[in-house]
Amino acid sequence: MNIAVQLEPWTGTPPAVEYRWDADTDILTARLDTPEEGTGPTGSLELEGSDGAWLILDVVKGRFVGIEVAVWPDVHKRATLAPPAVVEDARIVVPLRASQPGAVLLEVETPLLAESDEEERVIYFRVGLKRDVRTVRLGRDLLLDLDPQSRIAGLWLLNVPPFPST
Repeated sequence: MNIAVQLEPWTGTPPAVEYRWDADTDILTARLDTPEEGTGPTGSLELEGSDGAWLILDVVKGRFVGIEVAVWPDVHKRATLAPPAVVEDARIVVPLRASQPGAVLLEVETPLLAESDEEERVIYFRVGLKRDVRTVRLGRDLLLDLDPQSRIAGLWLLNVPPFPST
C-alpha cells in the first residue's frame, strides 16, 4: 500500500464531518466541511480489498473532502473500540505527482480490515498490513493513521450515526 501524503501545520478548528447512510445500498459517506483552498490534485483514491471491499477517498485541490465505504469488508465487532489517545492536529495534503499533474485517480488493491464497537459508532479500517502508525485528525470525527513514511495505514470514523432502521 503506497499512498503517501504530506502534513502541514494546522491552524483553527478541524472541519466538521457529516455522515450519511444510504439504506438501500449500505453505503456510508463522510463529508468534510473543508475550505476550497489548495493547489493539489482532484480525484479519488480507491482502496480495494481482496474480498471485494471498496473505500473511496475523495480529494479536491489536494485536500480530503470525503470518504465513501462503497462495499463493506466483514466487520469484526469488539466489546469496545477506542481511537488512539494521542492524535496530532495537522492538515493532510495529497501531493501532485509529476505523472498526473492536477488530477489523481489511483486504484490500489490492499488488505482491508474493518472493526467496530458493539454499537457501530466507532469504525476502524486498517489499510494494508499492521505496522507502526501515528494518528492525525482529518476532521472532528475522522482520523487517519499514517506509517513512518506518511503512507495511509488506517482510517477511524468516530460518532457514526446508527444505520437507518427500515
